[in-house]
Amino acid sequence: MANERDLALNNSDLPEIVRKIRARTPARLLVGRAGAAYRTSTQMDLREAHAAARDAVRAELRLEEIFNDAFVQRWGLLEARTKARSKDEYLLRPDLGRHFDAESRVKIQSRCDANSDVQIAIGDGLSVPAVAAQVPLLLPLLCEGGQERHWKIGETLVIHRCRVGILNEIGDLLKPRVVVLLIGERPGLSTAESLSAYMAYRPSASHTDANRNLISNIHARGLDPQEAATCILNLVARMMKASTSGFTLKEQRPALENRQIQP
Repeated sequence: MANERDLALNNSDLPEIVRKIRARTPARLLVGRAGAAYRTSTQMDLREAHAAARDAVRAELRLEEIFNDAFVQRWGLLEARTKARSKDEYLLRPDLGRHFDAESRVKIQSRCDANSDVQIAIGDGLSVPAVAAQVPLLLPLLCEGGQERHWKIGETLVIHRCRVGILNEIGDLLKPRVVVLLIGERPGLSTAESLSAYMAYRPSASHTDANRNLISNIHARGLDPQEAATCILNLVARMMKASTSGFTLKEQRPALENRQIQP
């Protein structure tokens, strides 16, 4: 009952302009208070979001729970693992998540074609729920969009306990023109289901963050999969045309519509 009363207050005691502002962002703006503390509904919402974030970080990627067999077969998903042997080791040793273990290196080299135009990889990162929520919609759009552009698409990798730096090792092993890594973002208190797409042109061991490009905030209240796929494919095309990636290559997107919020 307390939560219902708080929600009713949140909806009823704020000016219309404030309600419109709050509807446009997941940020907790002007949530009100009860005395010196947050209202009960805000407290409970924060605790729920914090619990979801902790669960997202600790979750293990299990292919059969995220994707059905038909999806795995349709898109040729190939599982690989990094040198991090457990979730605890992965969290304590980020460097281990940047390199494949010996078995995965052999598997990738024996089963994957080298010199593709685009090599897509899926990494759990710090949010398995982000992979589960966004990849089933995003991956088909990327693969089909690449095929429409007559790009050679490599066999999609699914990497357990993955860090962004794995891009370099994928580049050294398979020599693709562009690597696209879809990876779960570190969860916050707005969402635990946000995915990022890191991209690099001919990545190698010498590459740093300066050689990569990023499209982030792919989630329900950020970039939707269709818009994200368009951004990713357009940026990949620009990398191929410029034969480079990183800070010198800027994403070109239409100017945001100038919308006025009326009181």
